[in-house]
Amino acid sequence: MMSLPGSIAFDEYGRPFIILRDQENQKRLTGNEAIKSHIQAAKQIAHIIRTSLGPKGLDKMMVSGDGEVTVTNDGATILKLMDVDHEIGKLMVQLSQSQDDEIGDGTTGVVVLAGALLEQAESLLDRGIHPIRIADGFELAAQCAIKHLDSVAEPFPISRDNKEPLIEVAMTTLGSKIVNKCHRQMAEIAVDAVLTVADLEKKDVNFELIKLECKVGGRMEDTCLVKGVVVDKTMSHSQMPKTLKDVKLAILTCPFEPPKPKTKHKLDVTSAEDYRKLREYEQEKFLTMVKQVKDAGATLAICQWGFDDEANHLLLQQELPAVRWVGGPEIELIAIATGGRIVPRFEELTPDKLGYAGLVRELSFGTTKDKMLVIEECKNTRAVTILIRGGNQMITAEAKRSIHDALCVVRSLIQDSRIVYGGGAAEISCSLAVAREADQLSTLEQYAFRSFSVALESVPLALAENSGLPPIETLSELKSRHVAENTSTLGVDCMLTGNSDMKEHHVIESLHSKKQQIILATQLVKMILKIDDVRSPADK
Repeated sequence: MMSLPGSIAFDEYGRPFIILRDQENQKRLTGNEAIKSHIQAAKQIAHIIRTSLGPKGLDKMMVSGDGEVTVTNDGATILKLMDVDHEIGKLMVQLSQSQDDEIGDGTTGVVVLAGALLEQAESLLDRGIHPIRIADGFELAAQCAIKHLDSVAEPFPISRDNKEPLIEVAMTTLGSKIVNKCHRQMAEIAVDAVLTVADLEKKDVNFELIKLECKVGGRMEDTCLVKGVVVDKTMSHSQMPKTLKDVKLAILTCPFEPPKPKTKHKLDVTSAEDYRKLREYEQEKFLTMVKQVKDAGATLAICQWGFDDEANHLLLQQELPAVRWVGGPEIELIAIATGGRIVPRFEELTPDKLGYAGLVRELSFGTTKDKMLVIEECKNTRAVTILIRGGNQMITAEAKRSIHDALCVVRSLIQDSRIVYGGGAAEISCSLAVAREADQLSTLEQYAFRSFSVALESVPLALAENSGLPPIETLSELKSRHVAENTSTLGVDCMLTGNSDMKEHHVIESLHSKKQQIILATQLVKMILKIDDVRSPADK
């Protein structure tokens, strides 16, 4: 018998028509089987990332198809570089990405929590509870946990004079990263950078004003904060001065070259005389351009485009230092920092469009010929650059990601300055609150509440496991102390100091970040539980 191309039905006149085409070429999962397959995939991904959680978390090495190596323990980066094939796995990747975009930190914790919630959902499904009831119960439990977080959160003092509390928060974030050997210094740099560009009245931080520049070589301790702009370029001619003071900058996006005919017509040069005239014309044009820049009062030209050796020589003769091939984002940053305007045509250059910088100097590194240009003491002091140094490309890239996380956390604290304690303290406290609430419920949701409370414990369990502590004993002891002492500051003592009070260790996390983790993980779990039918093309 010939295989049918799809499910066939008949209309009222007995004519056949196809409902589903190519049925035999499709793979289909339905009902609980589909949900279980999804839970399995999500658990796998959470399991991979679980060992990267906390200050003693391990790093992962990712090698791309073309042999590029990345070493990191930042959850979002690991998932982005993992070639995830499963559709639910891809959702987990997006989950950590959205936590990264919203807060910048907590990307590992959110995936671990989502994995634990799904694991709990699996045992509830085995008991025969409907997936929608589980999803709704989780949603209510998440609201209960967030309400509890609001009640235990503490206000946090933020001022430019007292940076210490902010530095402590940045140090908590950097604790699990590769930079923890110069922990304090990196935290101070991140806090100084954010406070320089922050608008504390509006509670806003413009990240475009903070530029992270990596330079391989030197030690990680050589990382510094430059109150100005660092450009990975040098003066266009080696004989131009290396240090300039009280500089007026002309920021040009027009090329330093003679005008070309814009039409399709060719320019035929038939005699030596014509060629000489053309040359003189070009020379004259160059001189006019340089004169226009000089007349405006500029003492340094920053050009987006390049210019040839002839123009370079002319600029040197006319004593006008210049920098060529400066990229678009850098040009904008220089314009913001120096208060100059970007000029698209030489004719439009006027003295009021020039930027001002107190000092422009070339930095040279080690024995290599590498040099960078630093523009400091600018008119608008709010633009800053963090210059990151390190032994190799991998270390500088990881340090850059770590500092970015710290910057994000300090920013989220400026926007909402309430905090909770880290080290799993907030999760244990929420877990106890949700379990207490479960005892008040008479409906089926009490099972989901209890499972949610167990899932919240996965974060402190993973922290204890990664620190080499016995996970179950550590957690049960902390839970009993939370209840006995009626406190919410006790967490996993990852540094093995013998003291579990996170308040004394200054392990602090922003309330906004914790709430976001719980909300995002619960939303994803609800979505996965609601999928009961999957159709995908069968592998040939």
